[in-house]
Amino acid sequence: MFMHSSSIPVLLLCPHYGCLLILSQAIIHPDTNETIFMPFRMSGYIPFGTPIVVGLLLPNQTIASTVFWQWLNQSHNACVNYANRNATKPSPTSKFIQGYLGAVISAVSIAVGLNVLVQRANKFTPATRLLIQRFVPFPAVASANICNVVLMRHTELEEGIDVLDNNGNIVGSSRIAAKHALLETALTRVVLPMPILVLPPIIMSILEKTSLLRSRPRMVLPVQSLVCLAAFGLALPLAISLFPQMSEIETSRLEPEIAMATPSKTVIYNKGLMKGVSTNVWHNNPNRSLPCFFPEQPDAVVGNSVHCTRLAPDDH
Repeated sequence: MFMHSSSIPVLLLCPHYGCLLILSQAIIHPDTNETIFMPFRMSGYIPFGTPIVVGLLLPNQTIASTVFWQWLNQSHNACVNYANRNATKPSPTSKFIQGYLGAVISAVSIAVGLNVLVQRANKFTPATRLLIQRFVPFPAVASANICNVVLMRHTELEEGIDVLDNNGNIVGSSRIAAKHALLETALTRVVLPMPILVLPPIIMSILEKTSLLRSRPRMVLPVQSLVCLAAFGLALPLAISLFPQMSEIETSRLEPEIAMATPSKTVIYNKGLMKGVSTNVWHNNPNRSLPCFFPEQPDAVVGNSVHCTRLAPDDH
């Protein structure tokens, strides 16, 4: 039931407060409780990232255009990584800058180097060179993504990250959990660009041979954009589903002091990159405050429903 008026409060009646959790998880960082800037949220990754992917896959690129698109892509990736990082331990801004520069340098170096090698390969026909060049962005982006994650978050390997019990209470700081978190994040960042940067060149190489695109060359860019958008929509859920946001690990695999500090057989940790809070933490710890999507906290919880009141837009 949803009622709206310009002069009366809005009453949102949810069948279960889990829907408010989902809404809040889309915009609020689980460690800092701060709102994530829209272009750097995972929910905004496809709309803001697709134009960059289209630019990366443009054919017949010059060195200048290659450098520009790789720089723009890594700038966006660095901001997404930083906005969705594991923030249980403070990290200086210099680490962010170090990771950003390392990612840009590695991406540009690999992309430009591979393009130069392909252009100098006399054994390939011009058509073959063009096809191979379309696949250059993937190794460049994948390598830079790993470099970005490691440089920006390597302090976690030294200091560890917080691990929590099933009630959401911090058990301690674990370097082993940090290693797992970085490995999972790095693998995710390799899998994510694979369908995005590999499938579109294959599909476009087939579509460009059709009479439709041959007779209408101006349609190539719009069609490529749609193909990239579809590939992005496929890759993002796939990459996110590889590892849960709040990963679980057995205490027996962690440091002895962590295992001795809790009777739980398993603990959880935020692996970073993709934001979110395990709903099990909230279900198991009802005394913990509920992050509400709206400015106000829920007015009341009645049975399985949440009543959340918000002022109408022109009342703010």
